[in-house]
Amino acid sequence: MTEPQIHLFKDDGIIPNHPTLPLLYYQNAVELNGTDDAAVFERLFYNNNWKGSWRNGVYPFPHYHAAAHEVLGVYSGTGQIRLGGSNGIITKVQPGDVIIIPAGVGHENLGASIDFGVVGAYPPGQTPDVQHGDPKERKWVLDAIDKVPLPISDPVFGATGPLLFHWQ
Repeated sequence: MTEPQIHLFKDDGIIPNHPTLPLLYYQNAVELNGTDDAAVFERLFYNNNWKGSWRNGVYPFPHYHAAAHEVLGVYSGTGQIRLGGSNGIITKVQPGDVIIIPAGVGHENLGASIDFGVVGAYPPGQTPDVQHGDPKERKWVLDAIDKVPLPISDPVFGATGPLLFHWQ
């Protein structure tokens, strides 16, 4: 089992981030074989009770989800991703990496290879919304973020994965 990097980001005034749940970043968490690697992530996430998967990239603008936690699994290419808003971190992601993003935590693609691809998914009953940090949305998103239920399993390691320890 891969131990994740743990990042708890403070509210930067635009991106609220999550006040108590850290972002988890698993480097080289999933072994890929080069044949439909996106499907490897789709099956893994689904089997660990993270549903509604999709294939694409990461939006090239700062955004967050107030109504859902999100997992991203990189299946091809490389990307520079900013996590946690303007005071967050910039990390280079590559195939096999997984990022578990709590509701409210900002993320954006700062640049990627032409073949960059991720699979995203969400805990059951959670549907992603896209928030941009507009001051008019501030009050309701803080309330919404606080009400997003915790997942029952880690999307990579299941019912005994590190997420359950770090998200108590």
